[in-house]
Amino acid sequence: MQVKVVKVGGAFLDDPNISVDFFSALNAAQEQQPIVLVHGGGSSVEKLLKNLSLSSHKINGLRVTPKSQIGYVVGALAGTANKNLCALAKTSGLNPVGISLLDGNITQCHQISEELGNVGSAEPGDPTLVTSLLAAGFLPIISSIGSDEKGELLNVNADQAATAIAKLLNAQLVLLSDVAGVLDQQKSLINTLSASEIDHLIDQGVIRDGMTVKVQAALDAANQIGQSVTIASWHNLEVLTQENSTDNASSGTTIFPSSKETV
Repeated sequence: MQVKVVKVGGAFLDDPNISVDFFSALNAAQEQQPIVLVHGGGSSVEKLLKNLSLSSHKINGLRVTPKSQIGYVVGALAGTANKNLCALAKTSGLNPVGISLLDGNITQCHQISEELGNVGSAEPGDPTLVTSLLAAGFLPIISSIGSDEKGELLNVNADQAATAIAKLLNAQLVLLSDVAGVLDQQKSLINTLSASEIDHLIDQGVIRDGMTVKVQAALDAANQIGQSVTIASWHNLEVLTQENSTDNASSGTTIFPSSKETV
């Protein structure tokens, strides 16, 4: 049975009520197919850096992470955020195991640029650890922290991290955040997008900043795994149990591979 990779953002942790409902739905969904959860933690990182009186900014939607700050980022993502999610999952009867992108060599990560600092991109590595956990009935909860060939810890954009895991497992991919999906200029939900439509909306500035990274990651994943990818809100819990991303257009935005036309 095909695995479903579900990505949640850091703001997800800010509302315990949403988290409880989400994991209850995830427990039910796990009875239908194996699920892997990938998470970010941008809001947790921002709060920690602010409390430490450290500056933080983004370039093209990616958080600049100086080497002097990577330890704090790792603590917030692979530590606090990951273990909070594991604790919430346990309360819903799930059997979570918290890991990161570097554990078991599940991904290979590389620094993107000196300008961004300790920020990396991830590619699929060895699936053995994740497939073994799934076979044993565990819920892998993966933080977006990786490491490069030199042993440097890297902060990986969580959408891109989820893409790498979806490629690793040839899985369905659902990217959940605090927005319903991609919105047009009138702030209405766009149900489907093709590659050419994405390029057009980016050129117009309709898709920008963090959503640009999210949409490009979704399109890249769709092209790599040969199937559509869903961008949706974690309030739309029905997306967890849908067999494919076109079952319910109101659940989010469906991103089609470049080889396919929207329908």
